[in-house]
Amino acid sequence: MSSIRLVAGLGNPGREHSATRHNAGFWFADELVARLGGAFVTEGKFHGQLARVGADLRVLKPATYMNLSGRSVSALARFFAIAPSEVLVVHDELDLPAGEAKMKFGGGVAGHNGLRDIAAQLGTQDFWRLRIGIGHPRDSAIPQQDVADYVLSPPARAERDAILAAVVRALDVWPAIAGGDFERAMHVLHTKKEAT
Repeated sequence: MSSIRLVAGLGNPGREHSATRHNAGFWFADELVARLGGAFVTEGKFHGQLARVGADLRVLKPATYMNLSGRSVSALARFFAIAPSEVLVVHDELDLPAGEAKMKFGGGVAGHNGLRDIAAQLGTQDFWRLRIGIGHPRDSAIPQQDVADYVLSPPARAERDAILAAVVRALDVWPAIAGGDFERAMHVLHTKKEAT
């Protein structure tokens, strides 16, 4: 199995979006780069902010807005000859409650426009995904809220804390992911901790 050479944290650029649920992928990317001692620089040819950490790992935050994330991811993957199986896309996930994180390889895009564009630009859905749960509006205090409005708004404090806890949990399995031990990473992420 290949190792991960590109981590693409998805979100929307700009201060007005920085605290929204849709930016959970950016939150992960920022924390990963901080933990690994790197720094982001703006890279026009890759349409985003890029950090190189270690010998062969690049962390990308596309500046194309969510729906065009594939433009950025595919440009970088092509330039550095990174196979889709060496890409980990980190994104917000409506179908997971806030506080959960799950990882998988391939599969559908579940209506996520960022994933849809990446799959289209890479020509395959066979890339890794780290799904950061943000919950669904139907389970929120305003169940009739439109999904787009929900993902583009900041979560309540308790929800944000839960989302950030999921980000930390995902960061804690990064050594397994970096080492290519995806089964171990998924086992840890997917195993619910018992209340003490």
